[in-house]
Amino acid sequence: MNTQRTGALGALMDEYERAAIDLKAVLSNISDKDFQLIRDNKTEDPDCQSIQTINVHVVHSGYTYANYLNTVFDDAWKEYNMPIDNATKGIEEINKMLIYTDQILDDKYQLPSQTVDEWIFKTRWGVTYDAEQLLEHAIVHILRHRRQIENFLK
Repeated sequence: MNTQRTGALGALMDEYERAAIDLKAVLSNISDKDFQLIRDNKTEDPDCQSIQTINVHVVHSGYTYANYLNTVFDDAWKEYNMPIDNATKGIEEINKMLIYTDQILDDKYQLPSQTVDEWIFKTRWGVTYDAEQLLEHAIVHILRHRRQIENFLK
Protein backbone atom coordinates (compact mmCIF):
# COMPACT_ATOMS: atom_id res chain seq x y z
CA MET A 1 0.00 0.00 0.00
CA ASN A 2 1.12 3.50 -0.79
CA THR A 3 1.39 5.37 2.51
CA GLN A 4 1.53 8.74 0.71
CA ARG A 5 -2.15 8.71 -0.24
CA THR A 6 -4.40 11.17 1.53
CA GLY A 7 -8.04 12.15 1.53
CA ALA A 8 -11.07 10.09 0.64
CA LEU A 9 -9.60 8.92 -2.67
CA GLY A 10 -6.43 7.77 -0.92
CA ALA A 11 -8.37 5.89 1.75
CA LEU A 12 -10.54 4.20 -0.85
CA MET A 13 -7.54 3.21 -2.98
CA ASP A 14 -5.83 1.76 0.10
CA GLU A 15 -8.94 -0.30 0.88
CA TYR A 16 -9.20 -1.41 -2.74
CA GLU A 17 -5.66 -2.76 -2.52
CA ARG A 18 -6.43 -4.39 0.83
CA ALA A 19 -9.44 -6.19 -0.66
CA ALA A 20 -7.23 -7.35 -3.53
CA ILE A 21 -4.62 -8.69 -1.09
CA ASP A 22 -7.20 -11.08 0.34
CA LEU A 23 -8.31 -12.19 -3.13
CA LYS A 24 -4.72 -12.74 -4.23
CA ALA A 25 -4.05 -14.81 -1.11
CA VAL A 26 -6.92 -17.13 -2.04
CA LEU A 27 -5.73 -17.34 -5.65
CA SER A 28 -2.15 -18.09 -4.62
CA ASN A 29 -3.16 -21.54 -3.35
CA ILE A 30 -5.08 -22.70 -6.44
CA SER A 31 -3.75 -25.22 -8.96
CA ASP A 32 -4.17 -24.61 -12.69
CA LYS A 33 -6.73 -27.43 -12.80
CA ASP A 34 -8.78 -25.95 -9.96
CA PHE A 35 -8.47 -22.49 -11.48
CA GLN A 36 -9.97 -23.60 -14.80
CA LEU A 37 -12.54 -26.11 -13.49
CA ILE A 38 -16.17 -25.22 -14.28
CA ARG A 39 -17.80 -25.09 -10.86
CA ASP A 40 -21.21 -23.64 -11.71
CA ASN A 41 -22.57 -24.95 -14.99
CA LYS A 42 -26.10 -23.78 -14.13
CA THR A 43 -25.35 -20.08 -13.89
CA GLU A 44 -26.52 -17.85 -16.71
CA ASP A 45 -23.58 -15.53 -16.02
CA PRO A 46 -20.55 -16.66 -18.02
CA ASP A 47 -18.32 -14.58 -15.71
CA CYS A 48 -19.18 -16.82 -12.75
CA GLN A 49 -18.66 -20.34 -14.03
CA SER A 50 -15.12 -20.89 -12.76
CA ILE A 51 -12.42 -19.23 -10.70
CA GLN A 52 -10.78 -18.35 -14.01
CA THR A 53 -13.85 -16.56 -15.38
CA ILE A 54 -14.34 -14.74 -12.09
CA ASN A 55 -10.69 -13.61 -12.10
CA VAL A 56 -10.97 -12.29 -15.65
CA HIS A 57 -14.23 -10.53 -14.73
CA VAL A 58 -12.69 -8.89 -11.64
CA VAL A 59 -9.72 -7.58 -13.63
CA HIS A 60 -11.86 -6.42 -16.55
CA SER A 61 -14.22 -4.63 -14.16
CA GLY A 62 -11.30 -3.02 -12.35
CA TYR A 63 -10.07 -1.51 -15.61
CA THR A 64 -13.61 -0.31 -16.32
CA TYR A 65 -13.84 1.47 -12.94
CA ALA A 66 -10.44 3.06 -13.52
CA ASN A 67 -11.46 4.13 -17.00
CA TYR A 68 -14.56 5.87 -15.66
CA LEU A 69 -12.37 7.78 -13.19
CA ASN A 70 -10.01 8.65 -16.03
CA THR A 71 -12.82 10.17 -18.12
CA VAL A 72 -12.74 13.20 -15.83
CA PHE A 73 -9.27 14.05 -17.17
CA ASP A 74 -8.68 12.08 -20.36
CA ASP A 75 -10.70 10.34 -23.05
CA ALA A 76 -8.38 7.32 -23.13
CA TRP A 77 -10.15 4.05 -22.37
CA LYS A 78 -8.03 0.94 -21.79
CA GLU A 79 -10.31 -2.00 -22.58
CA TYR A 80 -9.08 -5.18 -20.93
CA ASN A 81 -9.28 -8.45 -22.87
CA MET A 82 -6.22 -10.47 -21.96
CA PRO A 83 -6.46 -14.22 -21.34
CA ILE A 84 -5.77 -15.44 -17.82
CA ASP A 85 -4.90 -19.14 -17.86
CA ASN A 86 -3.73 -19.68 -14.29
CA ALA A 87 -3.87 -18.15 -10.85
CA THR A 88 -0.33 -16.78 -11.03
CA LYS A 89 -1.25 -14.81 -14.15
CA GLY A 90 -4.50 -13.78 -12.46
CA ILE A 91 -2.59 -12.29 -9.54
CA GLU A 92 -0.23 -10.47 -11.92
CA GLU A 93 -3.18 -8.99 -13.81
CA ILE A 94 -4.86 -7.85 -10.58
CA ASN A 95 -1.61 -6.09 -9.67
CA LYS A 96 -1.45 -4.40 -13.09
CA MET A 97 -5.07 -3.27 -12.77
CA LEU A 98 -4.38 -1.73 -9.36
CA ILE A 99 -1.28 0.04 -10.68
CA TYR A 100 -3.33 1.42 -13.58
CA THR A 101 -5.96 2.72 -11.16
CA ASP A 102 -3.35 4.26 -8.87
CA GLN A 103 -1.64 5.97 -11.81
CA ILE A 104 -4.94 7.58 -12.77
CA LEU A 105 -5.53 8.83 -9.24
CA ASP A 106 -1.91 9.49 -8.26
CA ASP A 107 -1.96 13.27 -8.62
CA LYS A 108 -5.60 13.58 -7.49
CA TYR A 109 -5.34 12.31 -3.90
CA GLN A 110 -4.78 15.87 -2.68
CA LEU A 111 -7.87 17.30 -4.37
CA PRO A 112 -10.52 18.75 -2.06
CA SER A 113 -13.64 16.67 -1.45
CA GLN A 114 -15.79 19.33 -3.11
CA THR A 115 -13.94 18.78 -6.38
CA VAL A 116 -14.09 14.99 -6.22
CA ASP A 117 -17.79 15.09 -5.27
CA GLU A 118 -18.53 16.70 -8.64
CA TRP A 119 -17.28 13.68 -10.60
CA ILE A 120 -20.37 11.76 -11.75
CA PHE A 121 -20.33 8.61 -13.86
CA LYS A 122 -23.23 7.08 -15.76
CA THR A 123 -22.08 3.49 -16.14
CA ARG A 124 -22.76 1.17 -19.02
CA TRP A 125 -24.64 -1.11 -16.60
CA GLY A 126 -27.13 1.70 -15.97
CA VAL A 127 -26.09 3.00 -12.54
CA THR A 128 -24.94 6.54 -11.81
CA TYR A 129 -22.13 6.87 -9.26
CA ASP A 130 -20.00 9.63 -7.85
CA ALA A 131 -16.27 8.85 -7.48
CA GLU A 132 -16.59 7.65 -3.90
CA GLN A 133 -19.48 5.33 -4.74
CA LEU A 134 -17.64 3.98 -7.78
CA LEU A 135 -14.56 3.11 -5.71
CA GLU A 136 -16.72 1.64 -2.93
CA HIS A 137 -18.41 -0.50 -5.57
CA ALA A 138 -14.98 -1.60 -6.85
CA ILE A 139 -13.92 -2.64 -3.34
CA VAL A 140 -17.08 -4.60 -2.64
CA HIS A 141 -16.92 -6.18 -6.09
CA ILE A 142 -13.60 -7.77 -5.17
CA LEU A 143 -14.91 -8.83 -1.75
CA ARG A 144 -18.00 -10.49 -3.21
CA HIS A 145 -16.03 -12.42 -5.80
CA ARG A 146 -13.36 -13.46 -3.27
CA ARG A 147 -16.19 -14.91 -1.19
CA GLN A 148 -17.62 -16.64 -4.26
CA ILE A 149 -14.24 -18.24 -4.99
CA GLU A 150 -13.88 -19.34 -1.35
CA ASN A 151 -17.31 -20.97 -1.56
CA PHE A 152 -16.28 -22.75 -4.77
CA LEU A 153 -13.31 -24.19 -2.90
CA LYS A 154 -15.32 -25.62 0.01
